[in-house]
Amino acid sequence: MGLEVPPGETNRCVRGCCRSATIPLHLPPASFSLLSPIARGSESTVYEARLGGERVAAKKPVLSTSEDLDKFHYQLQLLCELDHPRLGKLIAAHAHPPNYLMFFDFFEPPNLADKIHVEEWSPSVQQVVAIAIDLAKALQYLHILGVVHRDIKPANILIDKDLHPHLADFGLAMFQKDIKRVSVENWKSSGKPTGGFHKKNMVGTLIYMAPEILRKDIHTEKSDVYSFAISINELLTGVVPYTDLRAEAQAHTVLEMTYTEQQLTAAVVSQGLRPALALPKSGVPLTLLSLIQRCWDPDPEKRPSFENIIDELNIIQNHLVSSACLPSSPVSKSQNGNIEAHRYQEALNWFNQGELFIKRSEKSDLTENVWSGCSNEPLEYHPTLSWGSFATCGRRETMEDTHFMLPHVSEENDVFAFGIFDGHRGSAAAEFSVRAVPGYLRQFGPGTSPIDALAEAFVRTDIAFREELILHQKSKRIIRKDWHPGCTAVTALVVRNKLFVANAGDCRAILSRAGKPFPMTKDHVASCPKERERVIKAGTEVKWQMDTWRVGAAALQVTRSIGDDDLKPAVTAQPEVIETALSDDDEFLLASAHYFCWIRRNFLMESVLLPTIFVA
Repeated sequence: MGLEVPPGETNRCVRGCCRSATIPLHLPPASFSLLSPIARGSESTVYEARLGGERVAAKKPVLSTSEDLDKFHYQLQLLCELDHPRLGKLIAAHAHPPNYLMFFDFFEPPNLADKIHVEEWSPSVQQVVAIAIDLAKALQYLHILGVVHRDIKPANILIDKDLHPHLADFGLAMFQKDIKRVSVENWKSSGKPTGGFHKKNMVGTLIYMAPEILRKDIHTEKSDVYSFAISINELLTGVVPYTDLRAEAQAHTVLEMTYTEQQLTAAVVSQGLRPALALPKSGVPLTLLSLIQRCWDPDPEKRPSFENIIDELNIIQNHLVSSACLPSSPVSKSQNGNIEAHRYQEALNWFNQGELFIKRSEKSDLTENVWSGCSNEPLEYHPTLSWGSFATCGRRETMEDTHFMLPHVSEENDVFAFGIFDGHRGSAAAEFSVRAVPGYLRQFGPGTSPIDALAEAFVRTDIAFREELILHQKSKRIIRKDWHPGCTAVTALVVRNKLFVANAGDCRAILSRAGKPFPMTKDHVASCPKERERVIKAGTEVKWQMDTWRVGAAALQVTRSIGDDDLKPAVTAQPEVIETALSDDDEFLLASAHYFCWIRRNFLMESVLLPTIFVA
């Protein structure tokens, strides 16, 4: 940039504690100008600026106390010692009143967090590994100097036009020797939250903070390793940590949580909660996933150093490059030279599986379907139905909820069926059930009551799905171990002027009767004493976890569902059926996979309208 650096004795801050032979620390006011703000925080504002006629980023700290001023000078001293191509470079400073400023190389927005979540950038595995290597080298450099960053996260990683990362924001960075001098017995609130969670010595952003920091232990280099792993996994998945509800053992029925800071802290520290790991089927090497898991190990001593991380990432990168140059093959060589089978999973269409299963089980001697208990006598009230549905995915990566609308069941003008299936631990159970349940309902002949038909359809679908799952696992079409998908379900059956609603789990259906809500379902969750007692009697543990009672090792919140074979028979598919006679007072039935008031979650809503159209 060609900035003139004053002689050593004059190139220093107003206190004389900050000096540099290469970075000017006292700029003439006419040499710079602040333009528009780029980012604002509680401790500083970053501006686009001009310095010596060139475009730069200027960081202006909020200095309201003497402690703030001390922090500015400490950070300036630290930055003057750093010189690495993957660190945000300090190019000048104005360390004299009244304008305290730091100037850095300018990078076009966005930072890595915005690039992932705002621009929805999906980098390749090769790009993620390259970024990880660059960051690891920068952090190794810091640790060799004895510096701990203490706030590694995508929002503090700048990306240049060649997709090289540059670690920035050293506002919380400290020399390890200075951290060790801090007594952990003197924790006091600073009153200035950063990233939602900031204390005088517990600093950083909560979702990236290591368990030992949340326990109020001293921050070390291994705490940076933990934050590095959380950030790289976020780059692989494209999901903000702990907001992903698609995890195998942490679906919405498992961890339907909006954590408070205290709850998330307890889960990370005591229960080993971690963000949902990237899935191997997305092409991420198992060696990279294993490295991430070791980097966020609860024991800091078991986490690798950045020297070892770089070595492992280089091996992964070389393997990716060599694999890209080779033709596809069913076998590959492992690092030790042994031939190992290439793992693959054929994509299963569970909609088709459910339909095929029903076709195999269809009865060939079905007679005309006449539902017992529903006479052909003239009705005092004859409902006129119309229907509609709405579905949206919400925060999940994929839609796991399904539904069916089956008017005129088996060509019966007075028989209608509607159903919603709320998937968890994957969409497989919901997709299978949405074909199987209506298929079974079509098969019931004379002598079957609607209540028995609904209950049997749920139970038979549950058994069929679990048998199909086992079959495909044995045939190697499913390679994922410890995968136990399930779904909750609600199905409404209208037979002439009678409404029957079957529910297993926490889906809900409400009948609008004379303008007032008339519940047609009850939640089957472990927080219900009767349900909890039933599950315990069936031999499965129920324990208090985070915010409610949860079932088994999977921490399932619901106590009835289709699938979830690891929790059978305690988590039963036997539905609860509620029956009511319809009349002129009944306006519409509203059924949903989620609580009606929680619109921000994924939800599926279906309206059965009696007798007029209702738009939700």
